[in-house]
Amino acid sequence: MNNDKRTLKLNIKGIVQGVGFRPFIYNLAIKNKLVGWVRNSSAGVDIEVSGSKNILDSFIISIKNDAPPLSKIDLIKEDWLEHKYFDSFKIVFSEDDPNAFIPISPDISICEDCLDELFDKDDKRYRYPFINCTNCGPRFTIIESIPYDRPKTTMSTFNLCQYCKDEYTDPTNRRFHAQPVACPECGPQVSFVIDKEIVSEGENALQQAREYIRSGKIVSVKGIGGYHLACDAFDEIAVSNLRERKHRIDKAFAVMSLSADKVKEYGKLGIEEEEYLTSRERPIVILDQREDTTLASSISPGQNTVGVMLPYTPLHYLLLEEEDDFPSAIVMTSGNYSEEPIDIDNDAAFDHLGPIADAFLINDRDIYIRCDDSVVQPYNTGKNRAIRVIRRSRGYAPNPINLQWDLPPILAVGPELKNTFCLTRDKYAFVSHHLGNLENYETLSSFESTIEQYERLFRIKPEIITHDLHPDYLSTRYAQDRASAENIELVGIQHHHAHIASCMAENNLPSDSKVLGFSFDGTGYGTDGNIWGGEVLLASYSDYERIGHIRPFSLPGGEKAIREPWRIAVSLLVESGVDNSKIAQILDSIPESDVEFVLSQLDSDVNCPKTTSLGRLFDGISAILGVSRHVNYEGQAAIEFEELAFCDEFRGKNKYLDYGNIYDYTKFVNNFIHFPSFGKSKPLISYAFHDSLAQWVSSHAITNESTKSIALSGGVWQNRLLTKLTLSLLSKHDINVFNQNEIPTNDGGISLGQAVAAYHKIK
Repeated sequence: MNNDKRTLKLNIKGIVQGVGFRPFIYNLAIKNKLVGWVRNSSAGVDIEVSGSKNILDSFIISIKNDAPPLSKIDLIKEDWLEHKYFDSFKIVFSEDDPNAFIPISPDISICEDCLDELFDKDDKRYRYPFINCTNCGPRFTIIESIPYDRPKTTMSTFNLCQYCKDEYTDPTNRRFHAQPVACPECGPQVSFVIDKEIVSEGENALQQAREYIRSGKIVSVKGIGGYHLACDAFDEIAVSNLRERKHRIDKAFAVMSLSADKVKEYGKLGIEEEEYLTSRERPIVILDQREDTTLASSISPGQNTVGVMLPYTPLHYLLLEEEDDFPSAIVMTSGNYSEEPIDIDNDAAFDHLGPIADAFLINDRDIYIRCDDSVVQPYNTGKNRAIRVIRRSRGYAPNPINLQWDLPPILAVGPELKNTFCLTRDKYAFVSHHLGNLENYETLSSFESTIEQYERLFRIKPEIITHDLHPDYLSTRYAQDRASAENIELVGIQHHHAHIASCMAENNLPSDSKVLGFSFDGTGYGTDGNIWGGEVLLASYSDYERIGHIRPFSLPGGEKAIREPWRIAVSLLVESGVDNSKIAQILDSIPESDVEFVLSQLDSDVNCPKTTSLGRLFDGISAILGVSRHVNYEGQAAIEFEELAFCDEFRGKNKYLDYGNIYDYTKFVNNFIHFPSFGKSKPLISYAFHDSLAQWVSSHAITNESTKSIALSGGVWQNRLLTKLTLSLLSKHDINVFNQNEIPTNDGGISLGQAVAAYHKIK
């Protein structure tokens, strides 16, 4: 064995800053009696260490196997040098290279050690709402620049007391260089505010907030990524007041409970759901409600599910502290008006949320980057249960997607709804956190400023900008204006092709792959100028052929038909050959004069854009059945229609359908309109419709001779029943099925697809 002294130079890339990596290296070196130094740099963590060859080999293995829990090593670059002489092992100052970059850790829920200290009466940070260490707490939302050091965070204004400073500078302490470290003596404080006036602080503020919630009032609570609005989740009046004030008529609210045991009192919590619920990311998990739930019915109108999360900050644990008369679940919804960005600034929140909240629980730690809660959804694959990310935000972003190619600097600006953007550099794709719908100035402004923040943090100057083909999307206009102003290459990617490319990239398919892609959603601009959304594409990363789709129908009134699905119902009934005189009778809740107006609109073909959207088809079928004829949020009709369909009586009996390249819904409509023997049971018809779609997809996949690789993408695949039925049918055949779980299958995943498709087009 060679024991000659050598020096090992390492550069470690990945999430290795703000996660206790340097003290880990320091203690590992001391344990092995090695000498040298470790430092943060803009490119990761740099190490020079001297010792015998065999011990250094063991040192590398220990780094790979025993790294801190929040770290993620993507690459270790090793260089062996001639022996250098060091007196000891040290942690040295960070080095800033303006051209280098590193991934940044997301915000992570409070760890068990800090939680124990939070409720330890003998601990200096007993009941301190901002307790944290290198294993937990805010990261992404407080960082202004890299390297990740305290002066470059929003904690820079809080000067460490001697107690915190001693911990911060001690490599053996778990708070060594934990940038948000603080205590009651030197750190942020909470205050309770009524009518813009501070009425109490500290523990008193916390108790006043609890009393307000207990008494049925609405409190706006400042979290780590923005404000929430909180109230008693069992108080029907409080929840209804919140709906009315927030202008959120039907869309579900999320709730928060102290523990998984509390959640089990009203939600059905399986093994997979509990694993995500208690994970360090702490997303909102969509659960089926118990039949005996006493949650306010207006938490999730028209649905049998509820979005649940556990506390992820020390403040949440203190706010939800168990007490006989305190509710075991509180509404914890984003602090905004519907479809606007969440508020992050105290003064702005007072003005903006003042009409909603009765009081505010604030703090004086600034939020640099707003970040919503993430949402995940369990589903049945036909063989087992799985979880997919519906909204990728706090806890997950800005973790990069690791790609198999070295991409040039690309900015993909994403879609209009559920917007995210994506920046690429080397083998990393930084998909932004959820930004929302780019339909108003506030969200557009947030979109533009967040792009600037990501470009600065990850030091990316785009050489290519890629966008959706829709000419009127605000993201498209941003891309065009910026590309023109900065002389950057511009690449347009069709919406549904981007969906499939996103699915391919998440599943790490090679560049020469070809898949049969089922791209199902609500709205996407087609190359024929029509609205697509029920597309079958034979696709590679760089191109596609459209080989199937939903039979086209009209959207009378254009955008208005999305908010009033009864208009789509009229269109589907006309398309299906139903006599005009019977349509008003079928849509009995709609004034006959309104139906006649839409019939004349269809007859003259005025403001009746054509679509193949499966999302809109769901809306129309739902409206024919009287489930949802008016909606208040995108996808509402389809969600409520799916809720009806938990019925197995009609499985596999859709033999009357002709499964060709075009899904012809008119045969289905005529069956349940004209033939009473089909049955008028809404659950039965809903199930049959889902089953017919699954059979159509399966038929395509089985008979296609070009590829046996299937990609499923688009927001419609959030439909758990359609996914279950489809995957169950496909599992019986020799077919590779690729889903999306880590990146949203809805439009939140479009930007990743735009980036990889643009790269392959140019290549």
